[in-house]
Amino acid sequence: MSTDYQQAREALGLRLRELRLAAVDGRLTGAGLARRLGWPQPKVSKLENGRQTATPDDLRAWADGTGQPEAYDELLARLRGFESHIRSWRRQLSSGHKPVQDAHLAAHADATVLRGWETSMIMGILQTPDYARSLFTRYAELQRSPRDTEEAVRSRMRRQEALYDPGKRFHLLMWEAALHARVCQPSVLAAQLDRLHGVVGLDTVDLGIVPFGAVLKIPPATPFWIYDDQQVVVETWHAELWLDDTDSVATHLRVWDALRESAVYGAEAQRVIARARQGL
Repeated sequence: MSTDYQQAREALGLRLRELRLAAVDGRLTGAGLARRLGWPQPKVSKLENGRQTATPDDLRAWADGTGQPEAYDELLARLRGFESHIRSWRRQLSSGHKPVQDAHLAAHADATVLRGWETSMIMGILQTPDYARSLFTRYAELQRSPRDTEEAVRSRMRRQEALYDPGKRFHLLMWEAALHARVCQPSVLAAQLDRLHGVVGLDTVDLGIVPFGAVLKIPPATPFWIYDDQQVVVETWHAELWLDDTDSVATHLRVWDALRESAVYGAEAQRVIARARQGL
């Protein structure tokens, strides 16, 4: 978890403690507030010490329980402030995958120059419907989230319309491992690789593959997107990080440049894709 995120969570916890100690009907102990709210006592301690992220319902209950309902808007604004940068999958997927896909659809629509790096699967902007369907099903199982697979697939396919927008440029990099990952049936992966082979010729797409045998300046680690060299989206198992501070963007641009030096393009990239296809 990022230092900035944890600091913001701890600051929210301090504010919650202030409200508890200033309760309208007298200073409340943590145990007393927990009893009033019907919570286990450790929850109060975790929230106040920044070891658990509050939900909007938690904040509403806290404000009401301390007799200060007017504080709810302030608490919610604090929460939204740091959640806009750290978007946990638990919260994002509470209504299924489609809202997440819609958020990325909007981000892609607003950007002109997009850079993407992927290590373990074909990136969403290039996926076939069957390949995407397989991934959404597997992630729903992992995250135990509502299944809205077909709606999510349709949203992901709409995102791909941007590939044919002459006003946009996609600079995409993938590690060769993404071409071999058996995250779907072999026939689905075969069709996906055929699709990827054809993308190489699009005038809006600059697709590079980093082969297994390439000399690497840095390890092929976490995937990310960079929008207009101003915002970075990094995906982890816990959350998506939406970063827009200058240092984070600059770091990811350096990572991008280092990875690009190891990539192959054009006909050579197509040969790498073809080898993976033949391996099926």
